[in-house]
Amino acid sequence: MSEGRRARADERARRINAAAELLDAGVEVAEAARRIARRFGLSQRQARRYVEQAREVGEVAVPEPTVVFTVRLPASLVDRLRGHAHASGRTLSSLVAQAVAELLERLRAGRAGG
Repeated sequence: MSEGRRARADERARRINAAAELLDAGVEVAEAARRIARRFGLSQRQARRYVEQAREVGEVAVPEPTVVFTVRLPASLVDRLRGHAHASGRTLSSLVAQAVAELLERLRAGRAGG
């Protein structure tokens, strides 16, 4: 059985993708659920949920692992960031990740074009 915790996003994606592969290979839903349960140490019920998700959406992207690091920012900037995150229904992490990725892309494009 599982460890009694919620699956990480990458684990969830891998389980859905494994189920999608089985379904694509013509394995019946019930058998796919049994195989997923055995392979990942899940209950039949949870495995069936992954199989059903795979049946609905097919394969999904496996998110890249994340790491925690600390930065110091001015309090006013953090307040603005929190306000924007709340208003947009996003997390601070997702906003900062997007902003940094966009900055790095602009810097890379600037070097390539200059």
